[in-house]
Amino acid sequence: MLLTRLTARSVPPGWPAALAPVAHLAERGLTLTSPVAFLVGENGSGKSTILEAIADVCGINSASGKAGTRYASSSGPETPLGEVLDADLTATGLRLVRGPRLKRRAFFFRAETLFNLGQNVSGLHGFWEDDLTEQSHGEGFFTVLERMVSGPGLFLLDEPEAALSFHSCVRLVGFMHRVARQGGQIICATHSPVLTRLPGAEIIELGDHGMRTVAWESLRLVDDWRRFLAKPDFYLQHVLEAD
Repeated sequence: MLLTRLTARSVPPGWPAALAPVAHLAERGLTLTSPVAFLVGENGSGKSTILEAIADVCGINSASGKAGTRYASSSGPETPLGEVLDADLTATGLRLVRGPRLKRRAFFFRAETLFNLGQNVSGLHGFWEDDLTEQSHGEGFFTVLERMVSGPGLFLLDEPEAALSFHSCVRLVGFMHRVARQGGQIICATHSPVLTRLPGAEIIELGDHGMRTVAWESLRLVDDWRRFLAKPDFYLQHVLEAD
């Protein structure tokens, strides 16, 4: 483990204060117990907000990138939660995340900004050689993951399943398992019932309750998919217009 606990020194000003998971960080904090942790919840529950804040604390641009390298003109924490968040790092975590800049091993993979990042760094030393615009979205995702997410290091993934098929998601599960066995730690925000099935992973469900650890079988996300696949017409009748 590289990062073991997150705590907010106070509730940040502005809109994040309305999010129950953010209040949870201020009141109780969050202890991480597994090399792979999934943040799961509805849109707007705070998953990306928390990942962005972790990136800030680890010296990564909250828009995506690797530790020690910025792609924006601003410096210092960029998000309200990042300004008040504390991250407890182990000795190894401190070395890999906050050590000498060229030896840092931390990367924020953010699906919605990945190709903008690629325009800045594709082909540069320490990144990937391929031009992401010449690949499909799914191929581009794996090009970046296989180059930037490997071995010991802290890796933040924000909805990496966004461009992936079912079979590619299964492939990603195996990829995450290998990274964890290599000494890496992954914190991943996701809506995928496939990714969250990774054996031994910690699943943290975000919602009005704040945050809680949930078994995969009891996850609302999994239950929703089971119900939909069993009776899709029952769900669709509420959103499709009548002929």
